[in-house]
Amino acid sequence: MNYKKEREQVAYFMKRLYTQKLTTCSGGNISIKINDKIILITHSQTDKAILKSEQIGIITPENKNLTPDLKLSMETSMHLLIYKKRPDIKAIIHAHPVIATGLIVSDKKIICNLTGESRAILGTPVLTPYALMGSKKLADIVSKASLKTNVILMENHGVIAIGKSLVQAFNKIEILENAAKMTLITELLGNKKVLSAKDLKEIDKLFDE
Repeated sequence: MNYKKEREQVAYFMKRLYTQKLTTCSGGNISIKINDKIILITHSQTDKAILKSEQIGIITPENKNLTPDLKLSMETSMHLLIYKKRPDIKAIIHAHPVIATGLIVSDKKIICNLTGESRAILGTPVLTPYALMGSKKLADIVSKASLKTNVILMENHGVIAIGKSLVQAFNKIEILENAAKMTLITELLGNKKVLSAKDLKEIDKLFDE
C-alpha cells in the first residue's frame, strides 16, 4: 500500500503552511501516524511550495525508511520520539512562524490568555532550551516537553504543535502565530487586558467536558 491519499494530505498541509507564511520554502516538517506500524513524514530540503505526495516518506516507528529513494526530514527522530511518548496523538507540525519565533528569540512570553480561542486551543505552551537541529538532544528535550503540552516553543528555533489530526495541529500553529501578533500589538500599544482567572477556569471547564 502506498498511502496515496494520506501522503496527499501531508503534502497539502505542508504547502498550506508555506502559503500562510508560517515557514520557509525549505523549513519545517510534518508527519502523521497512520497506525502502529506506519508513519508518514515530509522529505528533507524540498521546496514546500511545490511539494508532491510522492515526496512524502513512509517509515516505521523504529525509523525504518520504506521509501529509501527519499531523504527524510532531519527531525525524523524527534517526531518518532514524540509519537512514542504520546501514543494518543496522530499528527505533528514543526514550523518557523516569524512573529512567534521572533518573540521566543527575544525572550518575550507569548500571551495566550488575551482571547478565549487562544486559551482553549493553546492552553499553556512550554518553552524548551536550545539544542542543535536534528540532534538526539533536541529530540529528547522536545519529546519530554510533549508530555506537558501540545504546543512547544523551541528556543532559537521555532514551534511544534501536536494533535489528533493534521487539522488540529495546524490550527494550533495558526492560533499561536495570531497570539504572538496580538502580544506584539499590545506591547506596542502599551496596554492589554487579559482574561481573568475566573474566565480561564470557565474556558478550561468548557473544553474539558
